[in-house]
Amino acid sequence: MADHYEVLGVGREATTDEIKKAYRRLARELHPDVNPGADASERFKLVTHAYDVLSDPQQRQQYDLGPQAGFGGGGGANFGGFGDIFETFFGGGTSRGPRSRRERGQDALVRVEVDLDEIIFGTTRDVEVDTAVLCETCNGSCCAPGTQPVTCDICRGSGQIQRAVRSLLGNVMTSSPCGTCRGYGTVIPNPCPTCQGQGRVRARRTIPVDIPAGVDTGLRLQLPSQGEVGPAGGPNGDLYLEIKVRHHDVFSRNGDDLLATLEVQMTDAILGTRTTLKTLDGEVAVEIKPGTQSAEVITIKDRGVTRLRGNGRGDLKIGVQVTTPSKLSHKEQDLIKQFAGARRSAPPTLTHFQQGLFQKLRDRFLNI
Repeated sequence: MADHYEVLGVGREATTDEIKKAYRRLARELHPDVNPGADASERFKLVTHAYDVLSDPQQRQQYDLGPQAGFGGGGGANFGGFGDIFETFFGGGTSRGPRSRRERGQDALVRVEVDLDEIIFGTTRDVEVDTAVLCETCNGSCCAPGTQPVTCDICRGSGQIQRAVRSLLGNVMTSSPCGTCRGYGTVIPNPCPTCQGQGRVRARRTIPVDIPAGVDTGLRLQLPSQGEVGPAGGPNGDLYLEIKVRHHDVFSRNGDDLLATLEVQMTDAILGTRTTLKTLDGEVAVEIKPGTQSAEVITIKDRGVTRLRGNGRGDLKIGVQVTTPSKLSHKEQDLIKQFAGARRSAPPTLTHFQQGLFQKLRDRFLNI
């Protein structure tokens, strides 16, 4: 009896991959469809049998031990190795059976605009969505009332069509989805007139949404199972809400802090004063200390935006801008002159260039 290793042309230390590659090369060369000679046919049988033995670890071990281990080396080929060569030629192909008409629906994306004051504590919004909903006529069955799907006559309910394909290894059975039922195994002779056999229709529906405090522009909120219903009444996809915070004329946001600018008259900055300011969530008392300068920042704790992740709120930071009156009455001018005379201030002199108020405010806001 010929040695299996010699038949495949490999050494006894050959790996499983090397044995497989040798078999594939010889199988293509010796198959009767390619080489119809009698010698080639006999060699093909030997090659196949050798591969069946050496590709199985247990049989190979017994073969290497010799006849004393109880391995006779006889018997017909079990053709277990043909799965590998079929995969090489055809990429596999087992029947998967009919597929379901029910599929998951697509996700939906809706953009929602909210005001700055709404995100401090959160808000509730009714969102209108143009989406696919379950057909009420057929309740997702896709069939006209009183009817139901019937078994496909072509594939007999399997959803697959098997065909014999002639190849290098002879006739091979392959499977593909049935073209009549599109792989479902059933056909719908009487589709629902409302949804045309889809099990769903387009409709506009209103969804109440809780928008949490602290959201910001660009953030997306996920609402599971609030997207489109799937074909044939399949499970809903998800709904995503993309947040956009509208511009506010007074307040702006820096992280969890709110920023604003307070214009203070020169006399109030010199003498100091108290005032009440209207913020996004109520009034707050602010003290202007005597001698306050432009670009100073007044911080009011816990009057900013509620933190999205964590506890508490940010701060309200107010940048001071001291304003100088441009028009004065004669009496006001006299008073200012008296003030200037009493101060005996030095004449204006050149100093190092100072950055602008707004730049200083920006730097202070970011560094506080």
